[in-house]
Amino acid sequence: MINNIIKLILIGLLIFTPIAFGSMELWAFSLMELGILLMIILWALQSSIGNWQLAIGNSHSAINDPNGHNLLNVPNVVAVFLLLFLTLIIIQMIPLPSGIVKIISPKAYALHSALSIELSALSYPLSFVPFATKIEFLKWLTLSGLFFYLLYWRDLNKDVIPLILIIMFVGIAESLYGMLEFFSGHRYILNLDMKISSVTGTFINRNYFAGYLLMVIPLSVGYSFSREAFQRSRFLGWRHWLSSLDGKTLLIAFGIIVMILGLLFSASRMGIVSLLLSFSLMSFLFRKSQRGQRFSKTTVLIFGLALLWAVWIGLDAVISRFFTLSESFEERWMIWVNTFQIFKDFPLFGSGLGTFIHIFPMYRSFHIRGLVTHAENDLLQLSSEIGLIGIGLLLLVFAFLFFRVVLAIRSFHSRDSKKYIGMGGMVGILALMFHSLVERNIQVPANAFLYTFIWAAVLKISTKETRETKETKETKET
Repeated sequence: MINNIIKLILIGLLIFTPIAFGSMELWAFSLMELGILLMIILWALQSSIGNWQLAIGNSHSAINDPNGHNLLNVPNVVAVFLLLFLTLIIIQMIPLPSGIVKIISPKAYALHSALSIELSALSYPLSFVPFATKIEFLKWLTLSGLFFYLLYWRDLNKDVIPLILIIMFVGIAESLYGMLEFFSGHRYILNLDMKISSVTGTFINRNYFAGYLLMVIPLSVGYSFSREAFQRSRFLGWRHWLSSLDGKTLLIAFGIIVMILGLLFSASRMGIVSLLLSFSLMSFLFRKSQRGQRFSKTTVLIFGLALLWAVWIGLDAVISRFFTLSESFEERWMIWVNTFQIFKDFPLFGSGLGTFIHIFPMYRSFHIRGLVTHAENDLLQLSSEIGLIGIGLLLLVFAFLFFRVVLAIRSFHSRDSKKYIGMGGMVGILALMFHSLVERNIQVPANAFLYTFIWAAVLKISTKETRETKETKETKET
């Protein structure tokens, strides 16, 4: 019963986080954090009553289990880096002796000294706004807990397909709703008094919506290929392949096309470029290498049909946005230059996680209407907020997980169904990271939640399959 409740909460969060305007509001991401915390508490409760020995066995199986669940100490390695990262954020929040602050972060000492009412204060925090850092720290702590919980959750492998179907359903629903609002002329998001100029689903920004679909579309393509992995018709001619497609496969392909249309009509320029790059990568990864194919005709067909449909509807508004690219890039470039100046002033420990919106006005060197809330570049903004030490730890985590999954996926058999899900998930992760070079994505709670889920699912699937593949090879050799 407890396990079923956990599944329902996870399903609810996968549906709720994007629908609640990307969970950007305080109430929305607070509910997300409470949902994650409740899952972890229930899992701990399940482990402590009635079946303690089995729960411990499954937890250890994620590290070393003769039945195939072997993560090769992935949780231990990642835990060390994430623990160091979270420790760094805690150090940013707590008051340190002013002499130490003056040595390790002279700019932080100068700012606090200038703004302090007590001129003879003996301690200062490294963070420019500790309260803002505390809020972001809780987000990172919660998502880190979600990641490790999913790694140790024994039912993730069994339920990954239903969960992917739910994610795909949400992506299709978001796209259909966004296009309905936009093309009907109503152009409002649910009950918000804010008119939209492009397809955004229930997200408050076209780029946040594009970032979400950039993860969902490759994952859905990977799932569609995983269904074909056991069909011999996929390795035969086009006519036989088309005649063998069932209604569910056609429905999935139609849903992917709808999501592509939603992303195209979001008019997110970098989102569209990222989509093109992700489909180029998928056409290479999903090709039939044993037949000498240079690219996957199926992925090209899906994208081609979506593009033809979009052209038939009309891409004038989308194309026109690309003609204003130079003006937008000039503005972004000035924000990047000023953000880099923050990084130069706080090189080691940063200005404090979540403090960009508070500290940027002191560095802004140009006139702009409104408030600059983010740096239009997740990596650069994080570098300015957490310094070289923090960004270095996060890059180490990403590099370790990326190469771990890639090496595992390469060992898969071409007809292994989980191979395509793993590749689709990794393409989605890379697409989001590429999009984040000129936008804010990881800071959007809905996108960060799905990003964390995909990482955990891909890692769990690929590691289990790798162990099983090796054991099969060893058995055959014996």
